[in-house]
Amino acid sequence: MTPNDNTPGRPRPVWLKPFLWLNDNLEKTVILIAYSGMAGIIFIEVIRRFLLNQQAAWSTSIPILLFLWLTWFGASLNVKNRSHLSLNELRMRMPYKAQFGCLILDALLWIGFGILVIYFSTQQVTLAYDNFAIVSGTNDVMQWWFYLATPLAWVLLLFRVLQNLYVDIQRFKRGESFQLQPAIMD
Repeated sequence: MTPNDNTPGRPRPVWLKPFLWLNDNLEKTVILIAYSGMAGIIFIEVIRRFLLNQQAAWSTSIPILLFLWLTWFGASLNVKNRSHLSLNELRMRMPYKAQFGCLILDALLWIGFGILVIYFSTQQVTLAYDNFAIVSGTNDVMQWWFYLATPLAWVLLLFRVLQNLYVDIQRFKRGESFQLQPAIMD
């Protein structure tokens, strides 16, 4: 199964539908929830600040921490859609085998960097957890809940890299052209 493989005519087992939905919508859902939370908190607190002369102490901390969920899952979505930063104009002018080599190199670099990010961000989550780090302005909201976004999103990002690599290898075997134009509006 490839990313976004919605081949018509192939019946899908019922148990597979939730996984296909997650494959298509996980990042978008997390981004929507994080962005709505950030925007809602900021909107309400601006009104409270100017109309009621009040402000929740955590209203500046939580939106910043929600931004972690927004950005890292957004990065995973961009990898999935191949709309991350890359040098596609140069690649499109390369010979077919060089294009494939660049795609393999991309995957290897993503995997290497991802392993480093997951390793060190997991240490940060563990440190915040072990020290009972609390979000400033709150009594019981733990910082590690927000820091967990980084290793989780990078695991998902690496899964997207592997999905794309699988698609690229299959295209190379069939001699089909590679998807080098990003799918920005998907």
